[in-house]
Amino acid sequence: MLRRITLILLATALLSPLAEAAPGSSKADTARNDAAKADTQVKLDYVLQPSDLIKIQVFREKDLDLEVRISKENSVNLPLIGKVDLTGKTAHQAEELIRSLYDRDYLVNPQVNLSVLEYVPRNVLVLGSVGKPGVIPFPHEQGLTLLDAISRAEGFIRLADKKHVTLKRTTTEGESKTYTIDCENLSKGDTTETWPLLPNDVITVPERIL
Repeated sequence: MLRRITLILLATALLSPLAEAAPGSSKADTARNDAAKADTQVKLDYVLQPSDLIKIQVFREKDLDLEVRISKENSVNLPLIGKVDLTGKTAHQAEELIRSLYDRDYLVNPQVNLSVLEYVPRNVLVLGSVGKPGVIPFPHEQGLTLLDAISRAEGFIRLADKKHVTLKRTTTEGESKTYTIDCENLSKGDTTETWPLLPNDVITVPERIL
């Protein structure tokens, strides 16, 4: 009986360090998973811009690895496949496009990774009935919605006309477009539209007519 108790105590002593190590291991795994999720979210959300510096890696194809800056025409030149148009593409969409181009004619089931090394400065302008009108920079690794930009301009003032906010945008073709947006419905969640912004958008919040 005494021998059995001794063996149980010995086994408990040997296993206890493993049990204590488990939480630390779990925290490290969680941190790695969180970082991977954050990187994935950046790729899903971030729309590539001219002058961004990107890094393209093709697994086991070192000759195809490249750091390249996106041109003013929103394109890059890559080994074998040549010019690739990235207009309006998120980092994830660009990654998938490049993978498909290599897969089509040159490689079998290529694994492509695209990362952004340098983000070009991006701003929008918020004017009118907000707490602090002015230039609002984009977060480096994220998109920016209409309500986000207004919030960063310290929000609507009391007399703001939230139902008739205007968004002026110049397209890549040089065409100017103006949209009138009901931010009251937007903030209530009455619409699925979020109005993601593009660099150099101009938002104007008018004052209510009393």
